[in-house]
Amino acid sequence: MQVGGQQFSHAMIDQIQQTVYSEPSISRLALSRRVCEWLNWRSANGQLKEMSCRKALVKMERSGVLALPRQEKTYTFKQRIDSVVPDVPELSCSLKELGVVTVEPITSRYAKESKIWFGLLDHYHYRGSGPTCGAQIRYVVKSSHGYIGALAFSSPSWALKERDHFIGWSEGARRAHLGEVICNSRFLILPTVHVAHLASHVLALALARVAKDWEARYHIRPVLVETFIDPAFAGTCYKAANFTYVGESAGRRDGKARKILLYPLAPQWKEILGDEPEYPMIRPEAPQHWAEEEFGTICLYDDRLKNRLYTIARDFYNCPQASIPEASGSKARTMGAYRFFENPKITMNVLLQAHTETTIERIKAHKVVLLPQDTTTLTYTHPYTAGLGPINTKADGALGLLLHDTLAFTEDGTPLGVVDAQCWARGEQGKSARRKELPIEQKESMKWLRSFRKAAQLQKRCPDTVLVSIGDRESDIYELFAEATKAPGPALLVRAEKSRKRQVDQGFLWEVMAQKEIAGSLKVRIPRRGTTPARDVLLDIRFAEVALQPPKGYEPLRAKVWAVYARNEEIEWMLLTTAPVTLFADAVKRVEWYAARWGIEIYHRTLKSGCRIKDRQLETADRLEACLGVDMVVAWRIYYLTMLGRATPDTPCTVFLKDVEWKALCCYVNKTPVVPDTPPSLIQAVFMIASMGGHLGRKGDGFPGTQTLWRGIERLAMATDVYAILAPQLMPHPQQSGP
Repeated sequence: MQVGGQQFSHAMIDQIQQTVYSEPSISRLALSRRVCEWLNWRSANGQLKEMSCRKALVKMERSGVLALPRQEKTYTFKQRIDSVVPDVPELSCSLKELGVVTVEPITSRYAKESKIWFGLLDHYHYRGSGPTCGAQIRYVVKSSHGYIGALAFSSPSWALKERDHFIGWSEGARRAHLGEVICNSRFLILPTVHVAHLASHVLALALARVAKDWEARYHIRPVLVETFIDPAFAGTCYKAANFTYVGESAGRRDGKARKILLYPLAPQWKEILGDEPEYPMIRPEAPQHWAEEEFGTICLYDDRLKNRLYTIARDFYNCPQASIPEASGSKARTMGAYRFFENPKITMNVLLQAHTETTIERIKAHKVVLLPQDTTTLTYTHPYTAGLGPINTKADGALGLLLHDTLAFTEDGTPLGVVDAQCWARGEQGKSARRKELPIEQKESMKWLRSFRKAAQLQKRCPDTVLVSIGDRESDIYELFAEATKAPGPALLVRAEKSRKRQVDQGFLWEVMAQKEIAGSLKVRIPRRGTTPARDVLLDIRFAEVALQPPKGYEPLRAKVWAVYARNEEIEWMLLTTAPVTLFADAVKRVEWYAARWGIEIYHRTLKSGCRIKDRQLETADRLEACLGVDMVVAWRIYYLTMLGRATPDTPCTVFLKDVEWKALCCYVNKTPVVPDTPPSLIQAVFMIASMGGHLGRKGDGFPGTQTLWRGIERLAMATDVYAILAPQLMPHPQQSGP
């Protein structure tokens, strides 16, 4: 678990707890120092971060993770009584007449200047001397007439909406670079000193040296200074010193919204602070449930948001066809779900990135993984959702979003997870008339290249797995082949569109391939579509290496392309691939790969019908997209359960169901309170869940599909709740007599 910005593994927590048990007299200070040494938890200047560690240990104790040694003493900060108020000059002159002004740092809390600094601030500043928080540097301002002022720079505010927006900070960048911002927390020119332009001059002197002084003390060079102006003041001296006004604070502390001003200490401050760090993808060591396993690496720094996500995902999975209020089950959880999707930190990409990380681990376990990509339209029925766009035709008038996603499948059709998703609302109409004039980057066709580039990134992370990006006829664009052949990466397999009249060296592609000899035949299973039942068809296979002719203005491809022509009286597939096809077995494999593309269509049906996403009622398209991120993972899990039961039928069902779930399943289906001694196999559990969803299990019915599974899962959730309530009552009391 991550606490206070530090990752604590289960082994480390056990080591800390064992230390407390074996050394009951150890103090919390000594314990925090020891933990810092174990973790090498140090600040930039090399010192142990004892205070941060103590705070983290206390947080873990409050959450019940640790039992810390008893605190024998409590410590409080004593009121400072060692301040000294010096004789102050009374001046009224020009800056030139004042003479040389110096800004000198206080090197020690015990120095004379330190006592004078506190005396001046406590006596003359309207907010006193502090406390100033965190790291700090204090200065006294002197002239030939004596002390005329004081300043302090300290740690910045943890989060400021207007400041963070001005810098362009994400939460990750803010956490990574907050130490490079400092706050001018105190500034005093004595009220007895009346010198025009003195305040801005002192600020300029302090700002000229503070970065170097801060770096010498803390080994971090600040690049930005922030300060706050009370509503009672105009802040003229800060404006004269070239500070920039960026907005106002929220005023949560005392109800006063203060002006926020910033001053850069380095020319490239925005680039330095905006550098996005790589989020540490730390996988949960022992996930408590499937939602934590899938979303455990999500880039969210607030554990409350993570826990809310886990709750929403499990609620959606238990009631896939329910609305948000119905799935949530209570007013509090419903409002929590709505607030979660309203949060600007929650986006579809953020949610799916965590799921993709888990998917990558599943991909690495296979030699070949297929990555079909496809586009589907999402029609939403809520009339007041803002940000939707037209879909289908103008006459249709339907509004919604377009989703282009890529799923990972094994060769036998088991879905491993979502690896890419692009969602958008159409805006400008009439692009089709100018499609030949527009570059690929301004066309919707760019979606194919983006998904392929994501596949190329995955290929680098999975070097021992062959990835195959698969597209239907819409993906038959020359730019995609150019992208796939310019560098080593995943293989590309595309079904060619006949109307695009693809040319090769020998002529029209279809005519050239029709003249090739039939290499053999292959039986392919065609799934049911509409009223047409599923069936087996026999396809004649031809294959050859071809050289695609580039359109006008394009360069020739840098690598070879092979064509596989599969056809009979009703089906005609012209497949183009960068994967070598030198034998008939290779051609058969390419056809089988393309046939597996139907899996993504089944997934889309599960997403739209099983999760009923069209009935989601949220105010904006952005919130719908965030909700869609959860729905996509839920739909994948339903499909995964369906196919995993076929791929690994003898696996215990405990890989998918918790103890209370499989026990409730057995009791419900068998109509008995007696629980089996051993859990059923996965395929048995799948058929039992499907029977709850209406699957009859007759010989001719075959394996359950996603539709009966999502119905059964919904009923299983209700049965599990009832079983959890009644199970203790079904067990006889130890002193109860009778059989």
